Amino acid sequence: MAVKSEDKACCLPGSMSTCRVESIVSVDERGQMVLPKDIRERAKIRPGDKLAVVSMEKDGKICCLSLIRVKELEGMVKSVLGPVIDDIFKK
Repeated sequence: MAVKSEDKACCLPGSMSTCRVESIVSVDERGQMVLPKDIRERAKIRPGDKLAVVSMEKDGKICCLSLIRVKELEGMVKSVLGPVIDDIFKK
């Protein structure tokens, strides 16, 4: 079994093993919602943490929203763009 490196993003394409509904949240009149405490604890989300809201569209409408830690998103972008940038500079 491979050991996960601390430097690698956990959300790289093909690396996610499960997808499940963790909770149902409501949006209030001001557009705010609360992540339940147990999810914040399991995800180790602390006050001040930065989360990116990522959307997916189907037929011109947003059908899915995901929250990704900014640090994880940076790792994902580097893993995808890094080889492309390296290839460009080799030419």
